[in-house]
Amino acid sequence: MPAKVGGSPAKHFGRQMRKARQAAGMTLREFCARTGVNYTSASLVENGHRPPTERLAQACDSVFSGWRGWFSEYYEDSKSWVPAGFRSWSEYEDRAKTIHAWSPGIVHGLLQSADYARALIDVEPDSTEEIACARLASRMDRQRRVLLRDDPPRSWLIVDELSLYRRVGSAEVMTGQLRHLVGVAALPHVTLTVMPAVEHPGNASGFVVTEEAAYAEHAAGGFTYTDEEKVYALGLRFDTLRAESYRASESLALLERVTKIWAAGASPLTPEATAGTA
Repeated sequence: MPAKVGGSPAKHFGRQMRKARQAAGMTLREFCARTGVNYTSASLVENGHRPPTERLAQACDSVFSGWRGWFSEYYEDSKSWVPAGFRSWSEYEDRAKTIHAWSPGIVHGLLQSADYARALIDVEPDSTEEIACARLASRMDRQRRVLLRDDPPRSWLIVDELSLYRRVGSAEVMTGQLRHLVGVAALPHVTLTVMPAVEHPGNASGFVVTEEAAYAEHAAGGFTYTDEEKVYALGLRFDTLRAESYRASESLALLERVTKIWAAGASPLTPEATAGTA
């Protein structure tokens, strides 16, 4: 049973899980009763709203033996597409009422356009076409799941001013990215501000904070924190960044000014035209 990775890995796993279950003439409740898997969690995975767990993959293999271990094999393969520390984070993000996010140097994943995200993914040392397509689909799916769901969290997203000047992909890609930022800033549940290019306490890593958990990442990976002390500390660090950011209206004006520069085919840092460069 070959794995097709044209869309989100979570959605593909869920579709195959449903296909196997229906072929076996089994309801989801019957599957959960037989395996001991939580019904709500299984339903979220089957509908593509949550990544699978190792336990669920093993449960599928035990029940759907005709698939010859496909579910565990696919789960193992997906480890190269989704950072290990990030796999449990979606559970907290899915039920968050508030989300605060920051990333130094580049635009945060929740705010990236598809072209900008793909350009960043392509320079990862382990990136292959299959992995890049899966990571991009997962990133875009995350944005829809978090920012565009029916009950979206109240989100405050801080953009590093330096990321507005760093060319990623091309001038055309940067133009599209900045226009995307303006569009996200217009969402009623989103406040988007820009952190000036000055000293601040958020240089070490990007991070996301909800009311009950936090996720921070660095060059070697990332980790989901749930203990109150760590969540509070990262929340305090975010508040410090927020206090030093431009106001929302000032941030929007800056985005519009820099967009015009990139749209003209030039870099805000140099007078040379950069359109078409990769």
